[in-house]
Amino acid sequence: MEYVGRVPCPPLDRFVDDVYCLSGVPRHRRMNIPPMPSAHLFLNLGDPVVLRDSAPGAAPAVLADGWFVGVWTRRFVVEYPARVRLVRVHFKPWGMSPFVGVPASELRDRWLPVDTVWQRSVDRIRNQIGDTASATETLPVLEAELLSRLAAPPPRGLDLVLHAGRRLVASGGAVPVGALASGAGVSGNHLAAQFKAHAGVTPKRLARIYRFARLIVSVDARCPTGWPDLAHTAGYLDQAHCSREFKDFTGHTPTEYLALRRRFPAAPGFPPDAGPMPAD
Repeated sequence: MEYVGRVPCPPLDRFVDDVYCLSGVPRHRRMNIPPMPSAHLFLNLGDPVVLRDSAPGAAPAVLADGWFVGVWTRRFVVEYPARVRLVRVHFKPWGMSPFVGVPASELRDRWLPVDTVWQRSVDRIRNQIGDTASATETLPVLEAELLSRLAAPPPRGLDLVLHAGRRLVASGGAVPVGALASGAGVSGNHLAAQFKAHAGVTPKRLARIYRFARLIVSVDARCPTGWPDLAHTAGYLDQAHCSREFKDFTGHTPTEYLALRRRFPAAPGFPPDAGPMPAD
C-alpha cells in the first residue's frame, strides 16, 4: 500500500499534523489501533472499511463514504478492503474544533459520518477528485475544503488549549497538569473543561496518551529492548506501571508486542505503521 502525505501550509498547520493518501493493496487487512494523540477525518474513495470498537458489546461500523473520528481512549480495529483508496486528515487532538462545530466530547471514542456535520460534502469532494486523480492532485482539494471550513475567529477557549497543548507535545505528556494550568494562569478545573470541549478529553487523560505514544514510537523491535529505561524515559513511575498501561492500550504485553513487531516489521518510511499493529 502506498503512502503519500504532507504537512499543510499555515494556517492549517496549527490544527493539522498532516494530510495523506493510502492506496493499493494493504500489507495487513486488519490493524489494531491503540489510543494516540490525534483525531481524524477519513474520506473513503474505495470499498467500505469496517471499524470495530474494543468496548464489550459494541457493534462494528461499516463505513463507505467519509467519517470523523475523535480522540480515542481505547483501542479499536480497522478492517481494510482488498484494495484501499483512503484520504485522511490527521488532526492534532484539539484540531477538529474549528472545523466541525460539534463539541469534541461528543466525538470522543466515536466515529461520525461526515455528511452529518458537513452536509453533502463527500459527493462534492469526490466529484472534484475524480476516479483517477493522483495523491498530489487529491491533497490540495482536501486542504481547500478545510480552509473553507475553518472558523474565524476560533471557538472560545481554543487558544488556551493550543497554548497548553504545545507544552504537552513538547514534554511528551510529562508536564504535570497543575503546571499546565498555572502556566496558563487558569484553574485546573477551567483548563480541564476547555480541553474536554475542544479535544474531548481532560489534559490528564491526554497526557497519558502522549506518554504512551512517546513510548511506543521509541521501541525499535530490531534491537534489544530495555523496557525499564524506555519506561523511565517516557515518564512512567516504573516498569509495572508501564506494562499495565501498555496492556490496557494495545491488548498486548510489551513482550507480546515485540514478538508481533518482529514478526510483522513496520514498513520503512510508512508513518501510519508507527502506532497501529497487525491484528491478524
